[in-house]
Amino acid sequence: MDEENIWDTDTAQRYDTPGSGMFAPEVLGPTVERLAQLAEGGAALEFAVGTGRVAVPLAERGVPVTGIELSQPMVERLRTKADEATIPVVVGDMTTATAPGTYSLVYLVYNTISNLLSQSAQVDCFRNAARHLGPGGRFVIELWVPELRKLPPGQAATVWACEPGYIGLDTYDVLNQLVVSHHFRFDGTRNAELARSPHRYIWPAELDLMARLAGFELETRHADWAGSPFTADSRSHVSVYRLPPTR
Repeated sequence: MDEENIWDTDTAQRYDTPGSGMFAPEVLGPTVERLAQLAEGGAALEFAVGTGRVAVPLAERGVPVTGIELSQPMVERLRTKADEATIPVVVGDMTTATAPGTYSLVYLVYNTISNLLSQSAQVDCFRNAARHLGPGGRFVIELWVPELRKLPPGQAATVWACEPGYIGLDTYDVLNQLVVSHHFRFDGTRNAELARSPHRYIWPAELDLMARLAGFELETRHADWAGSPFTADSRSHVSVYRLPPTR
């Protein structure tokens, strides 16, 4: 399951769910609002820009946005919403691809850093973010907290969603810190549709160390984009890392 095969034309065509899921106003609104604040009037770079779920409304807020994206089909979907002049996109790997210019904000949302399946690649992602930022620039990551407390000894999977027409479960390889998310969608027939995506899960403390290796310091961490406190029971976090004002 390599990334280019996962984010293919079929996935790109079905990715957007306007008004619901991660496109729901109560999800997207606080995300865009917070990122606009953190940009502080400067330009933003989105790693894994996808179909423009965040980039398009952020650009509409007046923040200049550029994207890096590995999947050409996802970029083609983005192009139905915004042209190259509005949201320029570099097609490439977010660990190495270079976008022109210097930015005040780089952001990586909706758990996407976990799509990089090695610690080394995840560290390289931080370093690539640092290369694109000016002094005092910020790197923002939205990421889920590994739910290993739900995984009893000897059990390799957890169900994290069960609702009409859908079941979501994760299978864990705790030795290598890997997880595969399985998405089962079904209707009234005997047939079901399965989609899978691999991830390398990251503990918040490990993420902070990756940041320090790239020259960042943790500025803030909250449980969501609205600024709720991050606690031991939080299922996700929004972490803001910042470079020193002078380097």
